[in-house]
Amino acid sequence: MEEQSGPRADPDALTVLIVEDDPGLAGSLLRGLDRAGYRASTVATARGALTHAPSPDVVLLDLGLPDMDGIEVCRLLRRRSDMAIIVVTARGEEGDRVAALDEGADDYLVKPFGLAELLARIRAVLRRTRPSGPELLTHGPLVVDPRTRKVTVGGEDVALTPKEFDILQCLAADPGRVVTRQEILERAWDSHWYGPTKVLDVHMAALRRKLGVPGLVETVYGRGFRLGDGGRVR
Repeated sequence: MEEQSGPRADPDALTVLIVEDDPGLAGSLLRGLDRAGYRASTVATARGALTHAPSPDVVLLDLGLPDMDGIEVCRLLRRRSDMAIIVVTARGEEGDRVAALDEGADDYLVKPFGLAELLARIRAVLRRTRPSGPELLTHGPLVVDPRTRKVTVGGEDVALTPKEFDILQCLAADPGRVVTRQEILERAWDSHWYGPTKVLDVHMAALRRKLGVPGLVETVYGRGFRLGDGGRVR
């Protein structure tokens, strides 16, 4: 399979290289990462990974490649740069985990896995490897900048009140995870909030209206709210 890239053209987006010889899984990852705001591309061989230029910010590395064992690829990639490397493989044995981590992998994820978990792993790895830079929170067309408190949807600025921004930041910090009403109240208002919880519903309705994307903010009845689960990747 020749190298493929997602349609996203944002030159400032973080880049992810998917090294995977299963075209179905590679395509699913490519689409999911593009929706999450990354510039993703795929290669199906170790040679494609080792000759890819420029170096990506993150590599998602399968171990079962047709031309070289992924552990060796991990070692060579780590020697080449300090890019973040996340192994994504069906090989869940402890020996493989230890070998990959010893050769420089930053994380190890066993198939099958959910896209939401993969995105969370990417964010966690980037926090460790890029601790000095503020992290943009992205989910589909939504981009939240905690440093500037700026929000865009599909590239268009969205004007939010301070409370609406705080609520959205709670949800965007871990898309897919259900955030309880109490957690949002404590983080967006005060840890000792004793007022009516209806105030959250008023702000949530205004937030949904301003974002203008049906279904972006989901209500999980009896539990709380979330920003979609991103589907499943297998």
